[in-house]
Amino acid sequence: MPFEFRLPDIGEGIVEGEIIAWHVKEGDVLEEDQPIVEIMTDKATIVIPSPKSGKVLKRFGKEGAVIKVGAVMVVIDAEDGSAEIPPKPPAAVAQEPEPQRAEPPPAPPPTALADRAAPPSAPVARADEKDRQALATPATRKLARELGVDISQVPPTGSQGRVTKEDVQRFAQGEARVASTLRQATPAAPPPAAEERIPFRGLRRKIAEKMSLSKSAIPHFTFVDEVDMTELVALREKAKPLARERGVKLTYLAFIAKALVPAFRKYPLLNSTLDSEAQEIVLKHYYNLGIAVDTDDGLVVTVVKNVEAKSVLQVAGEIVELSEKARARKLALDDVQGGTFTISSVGNLGGVFGTPIINHPEVAILGVNTIEERPVVRGGVVTIRSMMYLSISLDHRVVDGAVGARFIGEVKRYLENPELLFLDMV
Repeated sequence: MPFEFRLPDIGEGIVEGEIIAWHVKEGDVLEEDQPIVEIMTDKATIVIPSPKSGKVLKRFGKEGAVIKVGAVMVVIDAEDGSAEIPPKPPAAVAQEPEPQRAEPPPAPPPTALADRAAPPSAPVARADEKDRQALATPATRKLARELGVDISQVPPTGSQGRVTKEDVQRFAQGEARVASTLRQATPAAPPPAAEERIPFRGLRRKIAEKMSLSKSAIPHFTFVDEVDMTELVALREKAKPLARERGVKLTYLAFIAKALVPAFRKYPLLNSTLDSEAQEIVLKHYYNLGIAVDTDDGLVVTVVKNVEAKSVLQVAGEIVELSEKARARKLALDDVQGGTFTISSVGNLGGVFGTPIINHPEVAILGVNTIEERPVVRGGVVTIRSMMYLSISLDHRVVDGAVGARFIGEVKRYLENPELLFLDMV
């Protein structure tokens, strides 16, 4: 009997998601728990597994389309003959929106794909669709993109016709040999197009929606102060061998996260949200710090929970673990939920300082910038110190400038005197 599988309730008030990639096509035979589709929500990208074994009779929604919770995603000819959810008439299915119809005609590939070895005159939109139809994990797709391999051309050897990483690597090596043989006889490639159009969807579109909401709903202002990190630089150097023994990469972010906790306790408005509907400020007496992570797909905010109850090494380990999961697209919904305050670090990119945008509905965000040696005056003498700018953007409806300045002053006090952190360490 046909079984209609609908987008389940993901929780956290999420009502819809965007189809990022189908892992099955009509006619495929599924096993129970086999991944069938990647869905991006406001919180994370999640993989939806099949609840049943059977043949895919129909799937609904193109990649890039937005699907509502409860809408039919696929119809499966279930092997167990179950019909727990009776089939619906086509009209119910036809309500599923497919926004891509309103988008421009087939567009050139994203920038990340532009480096592929494929000829630039290829029909890009069709190539992307073929790539999506190949059965492979996101990591394998990423490897294919990195190697310039059209994954739809790769003969699969994995289970259920799945393309494996080894398949991609073998195919890439074969292509390289062919390219080497033909290189001398191949005419020069045409120059790249003067313009290209990139589909505005997926994580990029979610980031745009989130940032637009933050800037339109929150009256921002940014305060910047300079911090002498010399003592903390020395402490970190001493602690790095111990961290390595425990398998932890000790970053400055872990110290900064811990320095925020006593400052929050002194200035609790900084760790709150504004409930406009109830006309209430919600103070959070727990400290779940969002860490903005730069990924190939765009900015993702992971959440280290209950920082107040963890050591510097524990926080450092979680930051690295979550960052790696974000870049590998392996985050669970819980990894990005429940944040109360966000840290955005651009220290490894240089520059002087930035003005970060608040992660709605939080009321503040901290920008961490480059640590560099600069001449400063201490006791009337010019000396070289390790200096860093901290920039904090604040919701002026909740936090006044004086409070924000005092808060940063408190954080600065802990960072310039890192031994104070041990007084609050559990």
